[in-house]
Amino acid sequence: MAEAADQDHGAEHGAQRPAALPQLRLDQLLDELQLRLDAARHTQNRMHSLLEAVLSVGRELELDQVLRRIVEAATTLTDARYGALGVIGENNRIATFLTVGISDELAREIGPYPSGHGILGELIRHPHPLRLPDLGRHPASYGFPAHHPPMHTFVGVPIRVRDEVFGNLYLTEKRGGAEFDADDEAVLTTLSVAAGVAIDNARLYRESRRREQWLEAIGEIVRTLLSGASAADVLGLIARRAMEVAEADSACVLLPTADGSALRVEVAEGTDARMLSGLRVPMDDALAGAAARTGEPGVTVDIRSDPGAYGFRGLSEPQGPVVAVPLLSPHEAARGALRLARRAERPGFDHIEVGLLSGFAAQAALALEVARHRTESEQIKLLQDRDRIARDLHDLAIQRLFATGMTLQSAGRLIDRPEAADRVSRAVDDLDETIKIIRSTIFALRTSGDSAGERGLRRRLTKVVSSASEVLGFAPSLRMEGPVDTDVTEEIADHVEAVTAEALSNVARHAHARRADVVLTVATEVELTVTDDGVGVGKPARTGGLSNMRSRAEQLGGGFEVGPAGEENGEPTGSRLLWRVPLPEHAEQPGD
Repeated sequence: MAEAADQDHGAEHGAQRPAALPQLRLDQLLDELQLRLDAARHTQNRMHSLLEAVLSVGRELELDQVLRRIVEAATTLTDARYGALGVIGENNRIATFLTVGISDELAREIGPYPSGHGILGELIRHPHPLRLPDLGRHPASYGFPAHHPPMHTFVGVPIRVRDEVFGNLYLTEKRGGAEFDADDEAVLTTLSVAAGVAIDNARLYRESRRREQWLEAIGEIVRTLLSGASAADVLGLIARRAMEVAEADSACVLLPTADGSALRVEVAEGTDARMLSGLRVPMDDALAGAAARTGEPGVTVDIRSDPGAYGFRGLSEPQGPVVAVPLLSPHEAARGALRLARRAERPGFDHIEVGLLSGFAAQAALALEVARHRTESEQIKLLQDRDRIARDLHDLAIQRLFATGMTLQSAGRLIDRPEAADRVSRAVDDLDETIKIIRSTIFALRTSGDSAGERGLRRRLTKVVSSASEVLGFAPSLRMEGPVDTDVTEEIADHVEAVTAEALSNVARHAHARRADVVLTVATEVELTVTDDGVGVGKPARTGGLSNMRSRAEQLGGGFEVGPAGEENGEPTGSRLLWRVPLPEHAEQPGD
């Protein structure tokens, strides 16, 4: 029985053995199915993540935010530790480099972002997807700078916007030590296509916003002109609004000098504005000078390394990208230039910005032309009024005063009492002096230089005397006779202004005076007299201010004298300075 039982048990055991093989195959099939399900689920999750990334990138309209979202989405989809997006600029160099995974502190320690050499340059030269198991083994590898984290695995894909390569996506160091595979490359390629569309939309949006801002700026300039603002205020507004809309750091409006040999900074806004104001740029400058000469804009990505461009020296913040556009007149003749600059290391001005800025400058120049014509019209009206007043003074007031003086002079001969005759004589002298003052006023009314650009000698001398009153403690008297603004040349006017300022400065420092008189007479020569009631000059020094005044007179073929203004109790009092030079048409010629 036992033997039979053993046989039955053996038979039962033998019958169960064939069933183990199908069970094993079933487990393997189930495991394989599970792996495929996991892979399908992973692929599904990845597709969902890709779709979310595409939607996230497409929702942004600001270009900077779009670029940042692209890099963040790429690192998430590929499970990369580090990601970057390099925007390609001029000469196939990286103009902008955005990173993910590297802190700001570490980025500062690493230094400037790459310009496009090594592996990054390889992708720029050959815009096709690139996967590497180890960056260091590639022939184009340049290595890494100090403080740079170690990187081995790499995948990069180009980003195309329409028909141009906008930039490249770079991913390194896949988490877990694995290499980037074909699926990672496929996901990045798909993302780059969506990124290209999003970047194009963002650029179109940015361009439309810029056009809107430029139009608003033009509108503000026109409104300012119509409100009656001066040309100087409008120039300042043009520079300020151009700098704001173009996101520049400084702006200058340059106009030709009188001789046309250079451009002068009339208005400066932004960084180093005080230092820039009044500086001159040679007309052969490749940017502002060329823009004024040819009517075409000029642009450079770094003025420090541009041999043909004139860079301002001694600025607190060095300039890098610079653009200059012409200020055109209605007849397409360039009158000046608008120059914008950004700090060194900032992105350059792209062709869209240059085009918008050129249009803005053309509209601004037209507005200035309208303002100039309006100013000229007002100037003509003012000159007509001045001429009418001068004519009335000459034909009516002077003639009556002259007739009155002749009558008094005739009556004086019939007066027997000496005291009365003396009073009449003094009255006649006063009338003569009044006639001189009125004639001087007539010359002032009929001059055009005083109101045209505030460069008339009358106005300049008035400002000098007015400024001296602050240091003197009293207001000096000023009298001007003759064609001061019509016959005196610019060179002589500069010397007269300087000599007057120096003479009044000497009075304030040395004379201890309570009164000072300045008289400028213009006839065949320019004669400037400055007198005071102070302690006198003593023995004239041959150095310092008096020597400079004498040198100025001799340089123009004139003379200089200084001495006491008068006498009191037999002693000289005060001082009298006489500075005179001949007018050009009356100057002695060699051989006379």
